[in-house]
Amino acid sequence: QVQLVESGGGVVQTGGSLRLSCAASESTFSRYFMAWFRQPPGKEREFVAGITWSGYNTYYTDSVKGRFTISRDNAKKTVYLQMNSLKHEDTADYYCAADPLYGNDPKDYNYWGQGSQITVSA
Repeated sequence: QVQLVESGGGVVQTGGSLRLSCAASESTFSRYFMAWFRQPPGKEREFVAGITWSGYNTYYTDSVKGRFTISRDNAKKTVYLQMNSLKHEDTADYYCAADPLYGNDPKDYNYWGQGSQITVSA
């Protein structure tokens, strides 16, 4: 299975920025659609952003459009989530995920990172 290792979580003030990284373990990474999901305390896991194998097509949930940017570097087998203008509502555990096909339903994904805690303070 694909192994995904996340880094970059932490605590920031409202309006601040963070970048999450997710490194994959195998050479098939470049053919996977990659996505970021998040799960606020007490809520269901939800789609945040996704990126196709080419790195040129991206998808975002409405609440993060214009603030978050997903990107990937297939040579480094790494996907990133740049988060700017962070809001308290962005506080959640963030997970990267991989699947051969596009999807915004977490049930479509078999490969997951370990999770990164993002806390946005007032």
